[in-house]
Amino acid sequence: MNRIARNSMMAVFAATVGFGASLAQAQTSAPLDRVYVIDQRGEVVMSGAGLCWRTGFWTPAGAARDPAGCKCDKDLIPKEVCEPMVAKAAPAAAPAAKPSGDKITVAADALFDFNKATLRPAGKAKLDEVVAKAGAIKLEVIIAVGHTDRIGSDAYNQKLSERRAAAVKQYLVSKGIDANRVYTEGKGKKNPVTKPDQCLGKTSPKVIACLQPDRRVDIELIGTK
Repeated sequence: MNRIARNSMMAVFAATVGFGASLAQAQTSAPLDRVYVIDQRGEVVMSGAGLCWRTGFWTPAGAARDPAGCKCDKDLIPKEVCEPMVAKAAPAAAPAAKPSGDKITVAADALFDFNKATLRPAGKAKLDEVVAKAGAIKLEVIIAVGHTDRIGSDAYNQKLSERRAAAVKQYLVSKGIDANRVYTEGKGKKNPVTKPDQCLGKTSPKVIACLQPDRRVDIELIGTK
């Protein structure tokens, strides 16, 4: 045998002996409850084919107890060990109460004199009822929308409806309602309650009285009980 061949065989033999020694050292140092060869880092020693090296103490039962068992021999271990049943979901929490609205329409003749935006005593009494209802719920918001009848121009009635809604907000805030929770809006004469064929004729006390339902403030309370 020539020198080159002899040196090659000796190198292979030395590498084999070295790996065996390392493997034996790793196996010896492995905890007694481990059935796979563990290296100095605590990792399972893998073969070139990607298989775990087993110790002489390996058994299917031991593999099921070994932390690396499911990684190395999942097919040999009972399914419930590697795929434990998902714990039953906890009962779903009751859904939070959704804010609901309580809409109150306060007639303008109770709140204001005709063509005015100054609250009347009777109007304040009506708004006191609104404040009481707001205190009985967990208030989210109050929306006050002012309306007018058809008498007068669009621009005038728009301003009048806004002033009426603002007067309502001012009073509610004076009674302890948070100003940030009160929103106001004016609709002018855009949303009448009366029909086009009602209250016909020129402006007169009779027509003004007939148009009373249109002169209103819609107050909506939104919150949870």
